[in-house]
Amino acid sequence: MIKLSDIERKSLIDIASEARRRAYAPYSNYQVGAALRTSSGRIYTGVNIENAAYPASICAERVALFKAVSDGETSFEVMAVVTSNGGTPCGSCRQVLSEFGLDTLVLIVDGDGKLVKEATVEELLPGAFRPDDLQ
Repeated sequence: MIKLSDIERKSLIDIASEARRRAYAPYSNYQVGAALRTSSGRIYTGVNIENAAYPASICAERVALFKAVSDGETSFEVMAVVTSNGGTPCGSCRQVLSEFGLDTLVLIVDGDGKLVKEATVEELLPGAFRPDDLQ
């Protein structure tokens, strides 16, 4: 598992907090911002984007991850997720993150920038369904 310095942690949290301001959440009013750092050092942000037809909505975590993958990045080190109350990633986001590595660190942060929880994807999703399970 990656070890983050306090400066790295704060920087990623700040980036996710800034991204959160751009969330499109007119129905739930629950804005989420994410910042994903790849193994190459690039940072991708994401916000939740709601839709009147709720199933068409997408979470901030998957937006950031899909942006990274669409740029050819598939190795991730750490993701910061900022919500008003320090909510954790949903099951779908945990599953998508697990596809690319169980050791990715996830920082769960509240709206005041306080780190609520720090865990790996494996800790957030024990027994994840992985590519090997398709054999």
